[in-house]
Amino acid sequence: MDHAQLCALPAQQLLPGFIRTIYCQDALATLEETGTGDPLAGLTPEQLEYIRQLIIAIYEGRAITASYNVLIIGIIAVFAVLHWREQKRDKQKWTAIQQAGARRTTTRNSEVDGSGTSTPSSSSLTTVVQSTHIKSPEDEVDVDLERLPLLRNSQLSNQHLSHHIANKLRSFLLYQPPPIPIITRVLPSNGTSLFILAWLALNIAIQFYRLPLKWSFFFIFADRAGFLFIVNLPLLYLLSAKNQPLRRLTGYSYEALNIFHRKVGEWMCFVGIVHFISMLLYQFVLAEDWLLASQSPKAYFTHPLILFGIGAFVSYELLFFTSLGSFRQRWYELFLALHVVLQVAALGFLWGHFYTSRPYVVTALAIFLIDRLVWRMSIKRVSMEMDLTVLDGETFLVSGDWDILPEAKGVLAGWEPTDHVFLTVPVLGRSHALQAHPFTIASDAPGKGLEGEERKRHAWFSLLIRAQFGNFDRGFTGQLLEYAKMHKRVEVQLDGPYGSPHALSILRASENVILVAGGSGIAVTFPLVWALLHEARSQPEVEDEDEDKQVLPLRKQKKGGGRKVHMLWVTHAFWHQRWIPKEQLDELVALGLDLVMPKSTMEAGRPDVRGIVGQWIQEAEGDTSVLVSGPDGLNRVVRNVAADAVGHGKGVRIAVEKFGW
Repeated sequence: MDHAQLCALPAQQLLPGFIRTIYCQDALATLEETGTGDPLAGLTPEQLEYIRQLIIAIYEGRAITASYNVLIIGIIAVFAVLHWREQKRDKQKWTAIQQAGARRTTTRNSEVDGSGTSTPSSSSLTTVVQSTHIKSPEDEVDVDLERLPLLRNSQLSNQHLSHHIANKLRSFLLYQPPPIPIITRVLPSNGTSLFILAWLALNIAIQFYRLPLKWSFFFIFADRAGFLFIVNLPLLYLLSAKNQPLRRLTGYSYEALNIFHRKVGEWMCFVGIVHFISMLLYQFVLAEDWLLASQSPKAYFTHPLILFGIGAFVSYELLFFTSLGSFRQRWYELFLALHVVLQVAALGFLWGHFYTSRPYVVTALAIFLIDRLVWRMSIKRVSMEMDLTVLDGETFLVSGDWDILPEAKGVLAGWEPTDHVFLTVPVLGRSHALQAHPFTIASDAPGKGLEGEERKRHAWFSLLIRAQFGNFDRGFTGQLLEYAKMHKRVEVQLDGPYGSPHALSILRASENVILVAGGSGIAVTFPLVWALLHEARSQPEVEDEDEDKQVLPLRKQKKGGGRKVHMLWVTHAFWHQRWIPKEQLDELVALGLDLVMPKSTMEAGRPDVRGIVGQWIQEAEGDTSVLVSGPDGLNRVVRNVAADAVGHGKGVRIAVEKFGW
């Protein structure tokens, strides 16, 4: 391969930066100035062969790394299919529960008065219901014990052992270990941790697959680390999208996806450091003198390609440090501003630094713009005047109500339980007009859209907001609280709703539902309980009066559409229980809710959450779904109670809704 072939390859932009821009361009300039011959003419055949092998290895490594996103799409497709199957099963179970709740049958366990009507019990009490089994004709068939297979007990034992192992494995995956000591870093569940480790193993395998393990080819290692950073860009921006498509495709909660988003960002920052240091090491320590046009640090660091790379490196590292939980909690507004500015700057620097990165930069930018500009601002964003109500020294409501109209858009067209919106309050200042803060909708959900133009519905909307206090100022929520103390109404902009129906789907598909709220986590659990119990009340009643058939006894009819619904609400102060009007809680209790509200932790300390939730799970007949929304400690306790029950053979599913700054 001569000089012309080396510097004029069809895909010459894929050549190493230092070879193409420093060697080729500088060498050509020297040729023009001096009129000398080919600068490769003095190289030995071994040196020319080394350059050829280096370029081949670079092409091969980038082809291998480019397959990463194909694998990611395949993994997402597998999770989407599994989620679709789960949704299908949940819908079938929900339909069966609805039919069981709507059918009125005569049971032996019902207390019947003289007129033939059931005697109602107090709706605020939890009723323990017995079930009776009536032998069917099949039960009466005589069994010849001598003809039973000798290995039957062995087969049953093997089945029991396999079920036991499966339950223990599920329990292990659900279990959440305690925080890391000293730094008190919260760890996710074992299942989430193993998935993240598997993803990291995939990245490491791509980094080292067919990598020449020679110091003379160390540039390949550095180059592949940089390209590994590039190919993760679309995944990082997809996970950061507020209108989260992966949440709908896979059914994973905000908590799980947000954890994965942060791990992708941390890994990218790590491989960025590896790429940066490795390039410097090769340039100034490992590279042969004949390969480089100049070893001058000034010439190297002032080259445009290197300057763009340093700009991208600094931008993404700053993104990482400003995204840490400690920084977000103290300076959330600054975090929001820097997140937008640094992302745009980083993509621009990356565009100039690495030619091969440009398709990935365009993809990431498209995801960012579609999510932030086209969808969020032009389609879902609405402006309206809302009421402000101060509940206590740290908590207030932003509320409003309206009729849902056929032409309504965004939140004005309704929402579903657990949906959230992004709130902007321009009146607080010029900078606040550019800020959008996420809050869960704390009121009952009217659904989305209208079933017909003749049907009208009214939406009652409220956001339960607790002021967050930074080190130097009161932040957005603190300023809005001060404004609420002096004003009763405010003009706001609402962006949304956003969310996933996954949590409601798994609750609907269970005969027993347990919801646990910690403090403002009631904003998540209250709409879910309201939806479960009110949709059960609206079910049509079905008579089953076939006199020709024997009616088999069923379990005593439960309120709540054939399911038992429990809710535990733990509050820090007694006045926090006023966040939800007592009339609404009484209405839910009347519909069948088993509500437990212990004394506040300020008065009586932390309640026995493990014992309460554990007893509910043990007493449950049939499958149980658990949802918890609260601080990390409460979420971990409830998750591990469910994991322990699964290990002992109980059918339990759990969803965790975690929201934070």
